[in-house]
Amino acid sequence: MVVFVLKAYLVVFSMIVFVYMLRHFTFTFNRLLGDQKMYYQDIIDDDLPFVSVIIPMNNEEKVARQILEQILKSNYPHEKMEIIPVNDHSTDKTKEIIDEYARNSPLIYPVHREGDSERGKVFVLNEVMDFAKGEIIVIFDADYQPPEGIIRELVIGFKDPEIGAVMGRVLVANCSSNLLTMMLEMERSGGYQVDQQARYNMDLIPQYGGTVGAYRKDAVLHMGKFNPKVLAEDTELTFKMFLNGWKVAYANRAECYEEATENWQARAKQVKRWARGHNEVMFRYLGKLITSKYLSFKEKIDGILLLFIYMLPALLLVGIVSSVILFFLGELEIFSGLMFFIFVIALSSFGNFAPFFQIGIANFIDGRTYALRLIPLFSFNYVLYMLYISLGFWESLLDFFRRKNPQWDKTERFKKEEKEDE
Repeated sequence: MVVFVLKAYLVVFSMIVFVYMLRHFTFTFNRLLGDQKMYYQDIIDDDLPFVSVIIPMNNEEKVARQILEQILKSNYPHEKMEIIPVNDHSTDKTKEIIDEYARNSPLIYPVHREGDSERGKVFVLNEVMDFAKGEIIVIFDADYQPPEGIIRELVIGFKDPEIGAVMGRVLVANCSSNLLTMMLEMERSGGYQVDQQARYNMDLIPQYGGTVGAYRKDAVLHMGKFNPKVLAEDTELTFKMFLNGWKVAYANRAECYEEATENWQARAKQVKRWARGHNEVMFRYLGKLITSKYLSFKEKIDGILLLFIYMLPALLLVGIVSSVILFFLGELEIFSGLMFFIFVIALSSFGNFAPFFQIGIANFIDGRTYALRLIPLFSFNYVLYMLYISLGFWESLLDFFRRKNPQWDKTERFKKEEKEDE
């Protein structure tokens, strides 16, 4: 019975990963050869809504001046916007920098969260939504560099009454810092230029990404704000929007630069947190997705595959252990076992969230052909992701059964602190 179960698992897992491979091939060919769905950026309309730009900040003295300066340069009508930087229990100079800019600009309304209040992005957003005046909430993380026209590009999508959230495209500002940041820029290109745009083209489920994005405040309030028990508030908002009859639009031309992590340890912690939060959403929303009256059949299929994507590395590890057990039981010859292992690794490399061919086509479209020579190195990157995403999956299982709020883990900043006279 044990041998049968292990062999059956290997067969079923191979079929699952093959489905993901076909999914990513479909997205890649759609982006390369299919009709491209245009966003709303060409709409000309002066009747724009009032907007609240929220910037959560925890120990952001290295980047606080940069983000505030950039948003103050926005060409969005200043009489129709407010900027709310939120000092979330910072212990560095973030508070002083925010207050300095607030004294010099009537657009800036600082918020300082101190004392015993819980820290984290979800708590910041939930608190600020109670008094933010904008009907549209625009979110930027503190390490981002928004260009002057991006707020209008994001907000114009809400002229479509079906749109509940809009997501822009993220680029890497420090991509030339080292090998890791160069590879992260290539990953970002694959995820946005191909994966997000193809899902938007095909009327599937493009994701709201939590920054460089916007959403209707009333819609989120109606849905009960953000759940503090879920680390991936952006993924949860994506599914809540679709489950409540809204759509998410993807604005590929609304580009914004971010600071990527510059060491492998920080990157490992980041993907583990993403996997943990994403799988928490999967546990909570899979059943609701399947039974939803608002989603089409193809949206449900895409949603299921999207929910399970951070579970694949954990399933792969189980498959490897199963192969080893079968080998020592004499039920798997070394040659066939090795071939199966190679087959699974190859399919997983294609079928996971950063497939090689998708990255290659995205960087080709972006004109970054010089970077294509780095694609073989993603084999090593994949092993790191497999291990830490698997850890994130097991942590999400513990979160689900313990029913406690997971601890928020801030990503380390690497930018040198800016001085006042710079």
